[in-house]
Amino acid sequence: METPWKKQRLKDTALCRLGILFAVTVSLVLMLVSVPRTALNNPFSDIDFAPNRNVSLLSVARGNPISVRLHRRNSFPPRNLDLYPNLGKDRVVIVLYVHNRPQYLRVTVESLSKVQGISETLLIVSHDGYFEEMNKIVESIKFCQVKQIFSPYSPHIFRGSFPGTTAKDCKSKGDEGCEGDPDQYGNHRSPKIVSLKHHWWWMMNTVWDGLEESRDHDGHVLFIEEDHFLFPNAYRNIQTLARVKRVKCPDCFAANLAPSDVKSKGEGFDSLVAERMGNVGYSFNRSVWEKIRHKAREFCFFDDYNWDITMWATVFPSFGSPVYTLRGPRTSAVHFGKCGLHQGRGGEGDCMDNGVVNIEVKETDKVVNVKEEWGVRVFEHQPGYKAGFKGWGGWGDERDRRLCLDFATMYRFTSRDGSP
Repeated sequence: METPWKKQRLKDTALCRLGILFAVTVSLVLMLVSVPRTALNNPFSDIDFAPNRNVSLLSVARGNPISVRLHRRNSFPPRNLDLYPNLGKDRVVIVLYVHNRPQYLRVTVESLSKVQGISETLLIVSHDGYFEEMNKIVESIKFCQVKQIFSPYSPHIFRGSFPGTTAKDCKSKGDEGCEGDPDQYGNHRSPKIVSLKHHWWWMMNTVWDGLEESRDHDGHVLFIEEDHFLFPNAYRNIQTLARVKRVKCPDCFAANLAPSDVKSKGEGFDSLVAERMGNVGYSFNRSVWEKIRHKAREFCFFDDYNWDITMWATVFPSFGSPVYTLRGPRTSAVHFGKCGLHQGRGGEGDCMDNGVVNIEVKETDKVVNVKEEWGVRVFEHQPGYKAGFKGWGGWGDERDRRLCLDFATMYRFTSRDGSP
């Protein structure tokens, strides 16, 4: 027979257990409420964030959960808004496009941190897929507003389906009964190679037409890569060039921080230079982008996996007049990378480079050294890729061409043939 004190003890024990259960339940609820804040840095989180405007994913990526999460993450606002709430009215937006070379990105970010005027503008970092180390480097930036975007169509985040490699893909010359179209040399697509052109084209369409932060920006946008070192005067120089281009060189389509010959440091004379457009530190405005976008079919059907060669060999010649860019007589940006984007890391035959650079920054590189009163020297008939070049191949698969055209229309809701 139970005594009264035993009954009271059992009652107290039950209440104690109930209290513990209640405390655990409350803790779990609080943890779940706090998850969205901590999960913002993880694209693989199961948290369902707000959709990216009203633009839906292209059908090729809708079945890939990583693509869905990256697509939604692209709608996140820029970081450091509390530190830099206002942008300059005459800002040149900077777009840094990266793959997976953190040893290079660290050098480029360090150089950007010393650029005069960098806090006045928005830095957009466009990733070819998702690599955690690259993401952490960008998240460490505190010197300006910075927005990250991640291509949800990168072959690197697809396993067993296009745009990645599929089990049915043709692999070697002469393969039959498989999927895929060979290029002009008989070679089949390599996802690691075609991603270079895909990322650049997706980035261009997204920056100019897709992002809330830049789709209404009509001024110049400066494009750099993860292995471009910028001198402290780079931003002020590109602002000056963008401002005087209309008067000094009305036929110039763009402004560059570096000569088209990447090995050149410039001529050093007291004059501006108009020459063929280079691929290091190039900038142009929305009117030029519209001309480029209207040539989507030429871009997407040219059999070369390099975006820059495609532009030089087929898009620019289709404009009907020489495509000049305006630059100063001294470089403000240097290409320092030894490993190509397609070589990357984590695979056989990787290019090994620890990213150590020794770039001399002189006193003249720390101040604006482009003068508005200078005249313009025009360099004509320069060597380089031109109309008539057939391309290096690597871009013969019809699936890549269709996806490329889809990028050109995903924010415009127009026909796939590349027309407006």
